[in-house]
Amino acid sequence: MRKTFRIKKPAEFQKVFDHHQSVANKYFVLYRLKKQEQKHFRLGLSVGKKIGKAHDRVHVKRRIRQSFLELKPLIDSETDILVIARPAVAHQSQAFIKQQLEHVLKLANLLKEDSHGSTK
Repeated sequence: MRKTFRIKKPAEFQKVFDHHQSVANKYFVLYRLKKQEQKHFRLGLSVGKKIGKAHDRVHVKRRIRQSFLELKPLIDSETDILVIARPAVAHQSQAFIKQQLEHVLKLANLLKEDSHGSTK
């Protein structure tokens, strides 16, 4: 995922936190902030030390980014999204992480519907 799709600055993270529209499941907490006239969504990730050592945290971040890359056409483009990984996600498969991210995105109403009237 290109860097233009990422939220990196602490002030940008804080802006989304302050807006505080969040949803959660057992594996992720998702915060969202609608931004009008934004060309594409932006993603911020937080993976805490409870997940494991540095290489475990990097592994989880890569899986989350890959899932968002695969879901990119279905995600609302005018949104900043922060994803906080909970410790239960530590040793899950790529397919499971993607499934749980889809679930939390549906809870947040951020997935667009496809031509058949449902989300993938």
